[in-house]
Amino acid sequence: MSVSGLCQICESKPAQERCANCGTLACEQHYEPGPGLCTDCVAQGQPDRGSDDVDINRF
Repeated sequence: MSVSGLCQICESKPAQERCANCGTLACEQHYEPGPGLCTDCVAQGQPDRGSDDVDINRF
């Protein structure tokens, strides 16, 4: 995914990904590629984007 700007979590490193759940731009350190979520969503226990039984807002 092509994104530009700073990580919205640490605000110091270039963002490389966008969270599939909340849309946050995240650097490599603050993004979990397996579920496709930022570390904030992972910490909050958000379901991964592959779950069929949960409605996830996508941006």
